[in-house]
Amino acid sequence: MVTTTYQVQGMTCGHCVSAVSAEVGAITGVNDVQVDLATGRVTVTSESPLDTDAVRAAVDEAGYDLVDE
Repeated sequence: MVTTTYQVQGMTCGHCVSAVSAEVGAITGVNDVQVDLATGRVTVTSESPLDTDAVRAAVDEAGYDLVDE
């Protein structure tokens, strides 16, 4: 298992958390998604390292922005 933390910009409520969780959770190989609304951090547990572009596309589909760190 691999755990990676991403920074997401623009989330303001529980609906935002649900949208990001659903989209990122739909990526093949993702086992768990934890979203901390207060910090904007999204922690993803997956079977193997994820392609950042795939995560960015999922976050974008949910209507938010993945912040480059």
